[in-house]
Amino acid sequence: MAVVVALGAFLMTLFGGWTAQRVTDRRHLVLGLAGGLMLGVVGLDLLPEAMDAAGQKVFGVPQALLLFVGGFLLAHVMERLLAVRSAAHGAEPGERTPQVGLTAAAAMVGHSLMDGIALGAAFQVGGGMGATVALAVITHDFADGFNTYTITSLYGNARRKAVAMLVADAVAPLVGAASTLLFTLPEELLGSYLGFFGGALLYLAAAEILPEAHHDHPALTTLLCTVAGVAFIWLVVGLSGG
Repeated sequence: MAVVVALGAFLMTLFGGWTAQRVTDRRHLVLGLAGGLMLGVVGLDLLPEAMDAAGQKVFGVPQALLLFVGGFLLAHVMERLLAVRSAAHGAEPGERTPQVGLTAAAAMVGHSLMDGIALGAAFQVGGGMGATVALAVITHDFADGFNTYTITSLYGNARRKAVAMLVADAVAPLVGAASTLLFTLPEELLGSYLGFFGGALLYLAAAEILPEAHHDHPALTTLLCTVAGVAFIWLVVGLSGG
């Protein structure tokens, strides 16, 4: 089932890249909604499930929460390292360094691989958890595809390289999900991983997707799309019984 759902992530990533070549003034609304959906999944479903599976305390703090913070920090460190490298290559204002764009895109591919693993791990917990994680993965894979194509092109790479990175980003969740067919994670380890994944996902929503959504269009409609995304996840969690 996880591999079948990963096909949805594959298609959504490609759709995001295709949209990156064509979308104009509606992009902020789509990203605002995607950020709200991700925030809702992490805070209202993913983190509570991780706490249930790996809630034992390590020096006074639940293990799942420690890994949640660790996932957030690791995503932040990786983003900062890419920013430092970008600054190191920016000798002239407006000058683009293709290697920086490829490095950032490669990081997106690695993240998508972890998405697939999280998806497969969630389905090992149960169909309900798998469905909510699937929603998070498929939703933000649109943004992943959009950003992978955009950032590769932005730094002066040829269109064929941007498309190649987009395809690699689309295939990565399939590979990650398929890998979980070879093993079953213990419940505690699974909860720990889901907590870690939730932290990284929250960072992407809070530091990448939502700021990008409001950057050029600080409009009330964008904010309403974000709130609607969170409310939708709350509704889904409530109807499914948590």
